[in-house]
Amino acid sequence: MGIDESVERVIPLPCEQVAAYAMDWRHDAEWTQGIRTAQLTRQADAGGFGVGAEVTRTAYFLGKRIDYVLRVAAFEPPRLMDMVSVAGPLPMHVTYTFEVLPDGGTLALIRVRGDASGLYRLAGPMMRRKVRSSLVKDLQELERQVSRRAGG
Repeated sequence: MGIDESVERVIPLPCEQVAAYAMDWRHDAEWTQGIRTAQLTRQADAGGFGVGAEVTRTAYFLGKRIDYVLRVAAFEPPRLMDMVSVAGPLPMHVTYTFEVLPDGGTLALIRVRGDASGLYRLAGPMMRRKVRSSLVKDLQELERQVSRRAGG
């Protein structure tokens, strides 16, 4: 049973500002639901952060601790960051996209795809609802954090 959930939000702040914050793994625990820690555990092929970089996250989901590693598959700031899990309890694909709106704001979208297998298969419908709810909260918190940093 697969998960494929997308949530978008209009954020009344410049796209470059929103994307720079969201694409910086050092902020993951500040705005992403359930994440307690995030650590760059492999640099990009060209060094630093970008395609090939890996971030190890510790999160809590449905009351369970989950440790997983996301590898950056595409990195085109400020428009796109695409990540795939390379270690963890379930295969996952996370995509962040950001689009400049005519009024200078940002359309932010997060899409999460995954394969709920094993024990997670039994909780499939509940997992989809929880993932969607978490993504809605993530984008609300992203707006709050970026606004706070912008002094607004």
